[in-house]
Amino acid sequence: MTLAFDAASGDFGKPRALIDPFARAITYLRVSVTDRCDFRCVYCMSEHMSFLPKADLLSLEELDRLCSAFVAKGVNKLRLTGGEPLVRRGIMTLFASLSRHLESGALKELTLTTNASQLEKYAAELKSYGVERINVSLDTLDADKFRAITRWGDLNKVMAGIDAAQAAGLKVKINAVALKGVNEDEIGDMIAWAHGRGMDLTVIEVMPLGEVGEDRLDQYLPLSMLRARLAERYTLEDIDYQTGGPARYVRVKETGGRLGFITPLTHNFCESCNRVRITCTGTLFMCLGQEDAADLRAPLRASESDEALHRAIDAAILRKPKGHDFVIDRRQHRPALARHMSVTGG
Repeated sequence: MTLAFDAASGDFGKPRALIDPFARAITYLRVSVTDRCDFRCVYCMSEHMSFLPKADLLSLEELDRLCSAFVAKGVNKLRLTGGEPLVRRGIMTLFASLSRHLESGALKELTLTTNASQLEKYAAELKSYGVERINVSLDTLDADKFRAITRWGDLNKVMAGIDAAQAAGLKVKINAVALKGVNEDEIGDMIAWAHGRGMDLTVIEVMPLGEVGEDRLDQYLPLSMLRARLAERYTLEDIDYQTGGPARYVRVKETGGRLGFITPLTHNFCESCNRVRITCTGTLFMCLGQEDAADLRAPLRASESDEALHRAIDAAILRKPKGHDFVIDRRQHRPALARHMSVTGG
């Protein structure tokens, strides 16, 4: 393990904290535990995806060791993602193991993003391992539209998962991707539904990652336009509220609930970025919207010691860019990046 003098504590025994070239402390790690999913959402995957061979994935033990290395270096928020994280066989053993960092106080939050299809089965167990809140990806409340967006998802299973999560005492936030001509007229009703159940709602612009068999221009709805429409129905009051992610929040006066906006295309949210992402194969992406990456699988497997792993992490963080370069190529109709969101982790 690489040790460095910590000026704040005067301690030589702590691993070097993660500070990027723009003086941003990296305290939030998102880890994709699988590229597989039981949905094929039209903005995320093509219908006939080719997934990674299972042999290429980090084992659950390796994922635990990798996450723990980041926790030792100051990461205090850890989110497990996918694909769909709950389809990874044995995933509850990883939550169980990582919960030790909650008990020690090193980790402030252990959470996940899920499509909720498997949540009814796992909600109570997640709560028992110290998970307090989760994000559920849900773009519509219409069963037929839901099946069309996900290509074969069952809305009833998702609703049962949300019910189970709330019954277990988990706080649920709904994430909805705004899709032009698909759900844009439904967001107002989704606000009323989510807030009526005590859940925050965040709407997200389509992110130009990966070929999905759809035209991004056909999907893309600027959230500035959506917000203007919502303002005809609701009173939106800007508030100073943050969850550690990129959303900017307003309070909806009529419901009392919070509404978030994630706008990678119309409003770059990079100035306060505190996040990095790791794929299920051990590739570290310092920025969701850049291709620069670092291989952490090799140093992870090279030695039982974490020294080489810590050096690789330190070197990668020093390459973290100031911001992303998301854009939808209107001439070539190509995504900004070839890799899919499911590969990087949501």
